Amino acid sequence: MAVQQRTLDCKDLHSYLKTLPATVLDRLYNHPATCLAVFRELPELSRLYIMRILFVDQAVPKAIMGSWVSPNSAKELEDIVKLLSDLRLWQEVEMQGGLKGWLLNPTFRRNLKGALLGGGNEWSMKPPTDTDPKARGITILDEYAMGRWECVLHFMVGSHQHEVISSDALQILQHAGLMKKEVGENQLTITRDGFQFLLMDTSAQVWYFLLQYLDTATARGLDLIDCLGFLFQLSFSTLGQDYSTDSMSDGLQKFLQHLREFGLVYQRKRKDGRFYPTRLALDIASGPKKSMLNTMRATSSNQSSGYIIVETNYRVYAYTDSSLQVALIALFCELMYRFPNLVVGIITRESIRQALRSGITADQIVSFLRQHAHPECYKEPPVLPSTIADQIKLWAIERDRFIYKDGVLYNQFDSQADFEILKNYAQERGVLVWHTIHGRKMVVTKEGHEEVRKFWKRHSRNGSM
Repeated sequence: MAVQQRTLDCKDLHSYLKTLPATVLDRLYNHPATCLAVFRELPELSRLYIMRILFVDQAVPKAIMGSWVSPNSAKELEDIVKLLSDLRLWQEVEMQGGLKGWLLNPTFRRNLKGALLGGGNEWSMKPPTDTDPKARGITILDEYAMGRWECVLHFMVGSHQHEVISSDALQILQHAGLMKKEVGENQLTITRDGFQFLLMDTSAQVWYFLLQYLDTATARGLDLIDCLGFLFQLSFSTLGQDYSTDSMSDGLQKFLQHLREFGLVYQRKRKDGRFYPTRLALDIASGPKKSMLNTMRATSSNQSSGYIIVETNYRVYAYTDSSLQVALIALFCELMYRFPNLVVGIITRESIRQALRSGITADQIVSFLRQHAHPECYKEPPVLPSTIADQIKLWAIERDRFIYKDGVLYNQFDSQADFEILKNYAQERGVLVWHTIHGRKMVVTKEGHEEVRKFWKRHSRNGSM
């Protein structure tokens, strides 16, 4: 088992779509909102290629498309071809004369053109015909969204101030491996992945949480295609605008209630027939990227999103009264003093090692401190003293000096030739862990031991005949 820590994998939009079956992707592109969201997140050169062939109804020869970039960009073009092929946005076809060409996915072409130029069936959500007498402003929506989302985070850190979260949220936390039930216990406890999740950016947290939810959509009796299409529609909605639920199917109504629990939409009552998307939903198609969610934190708490000052003597000053933020700082700091709107702590070798044992990485700690640095820190960069960042990483490296692997030792060879033969065989099979000529010793992996042992028996039998 390697000492190095595994980082929580948070796929972006394209990485997630690549994991879907081809039939699901083809159905997904029937939604103009999906096509526009996928196109928006493509690299710049990919978008250029799509736009140049968007109005071409036939295949375009590879030679012609290759001439659109300089020879120095051959590797970048190769990456683009693979990305668009994996997403099934185009396919390779054979043209007249045996030429190879690329043909844009007809469904994707039609719906992207409709999204960009208009025409076809209306794909955006419709506002209600009547005005909401109890309309909610942006500030209220921001406070609601962060309140609902931080409720999940409070539950994860074991804060006594958290509200009761829904059974759906509990199931997703377990499905994602962020929390688990220990043997013989009824209560959920946070896992190593859960600690890493807590220090992620809010947009990345929401996206990762939704990916885990979508993994269970079919088991919940929901259509994955409809759920994804609705999420992409939400990403193109207007903050502060209410939308009607009249044309939504029963499955989408159920999905809407789950999004309501997680803070992605606001709805007073289900029978109201309207809902308000929040900032958590507006940027969802961008995946785990920095977005305007920090603005929401600032708005909801009436303060700047930055609240941490770190001094070169390892003292940490957090200007906050949020129990959640205090709990997050306590993951890697020793708390010393607690005042109404200020917490003082200190970063020590032991506090960092405890965080590392919990599954948090040094890079995540450094990123968290920089991301939430107090505005005063920006007046004299760097916002985080380099000595602090370097020391945190050095303490982490102390745990990575050795890599442990199970293996089997081979020694007491009769001759150097026998040692070389067996060593070369293990090396060719990729199961050799270590060897030394002095003393004729070698170690192979536990998995490769049986294969090497059988080879040695055959070699010994043939040599003795």
